[in-house]
Amino acid sequence: MKISIITPSYNQAEFIERTIQSVLAQNYPDLEYIVMDGGSTDGTVEILKKYSDHIIWKSEKDRGQSDAINKGLKIATGDIVAYINSDDTYEPETLQKVADYFKKNQDAKWAYGKCKIINEIDQEIRKPITWYKNLLLKNYSYSKLLSENFISQPAVFWKREIHAELGFLNENEHYCMDYEFWLRMGKLYSAGLIDDYLANFRYYSTSKSGGVNKKQFQDELRLAKKFGAGHPLSIFLHKINYYKITIIYWFLNKIKL
Repeated sequence: MKISIITPSYNQAEFIERTIQSVLAQNYPDLEYIVMDGGSTDGTVEILKKYSDHIIWKSEKDRGQSDAINKGLKIATGDIVAYINSDDTYEPETLQKVADYFKKNQDAKWAYGKCKIINEIDQEIRKPITWYKNLLLKNYSYSKLLSENFISQPAVFWKREIHAELGFLNENEHYCMDYEFWLRMGKLYSAGLIDDYLANFRYYSTSKSGGVNKKQFQDELRLAKKFGAGHPLSIFLHKINYYKITIIYWFLNKIKL
């Protein structure tokens, strides 16, 4: 199965080479890797040029992260697609595990795996959060997804054909475009579990997620309400989870953990 990976980037010269190397090091035989850069001025373009023989890339102004991802998805030709941000990384053999899963589960439209949280120097951090998410990953249900966003974006893969039915990422969403897309997919198709670590999500104070936790969680609650008609219990639980996770992340940020 051909797999297309998209990386949106903008001024991520500090990390993007590690992302690129983690994708290319998969040594997957039928890989299409697309990097859509938003016109970086920090040396990112020079890094992309180094890998021109192995990746498809373009550097131009865009309308933000969702727009960049959609541009990549619209030119992707793989049977399976995914996006990984320019500061995250894949675990070894991830793409082969993904391909094996979809070959064994022909009817599956999308699947997710486990994801570690790492810091700027690739050390694993916040293990209790990973442990908690791993518990929730075990048995997918749409009600559970409405009650809490337990799926880690870098560890999600789906069949490209689904875009003909659902369209692409909502470009009006800037912090939760992934959760909004999971809710659209999940409403129609159950997600499969690849019970292994597939990716690493990089968390640090100046990252997009690191600086806007509260806004992100507010947007997740808003989206749950939007898609949660007929699921009042899930929305009630999401409100509780919103306060719980806001407090937890406030505390973790306070102690710089």
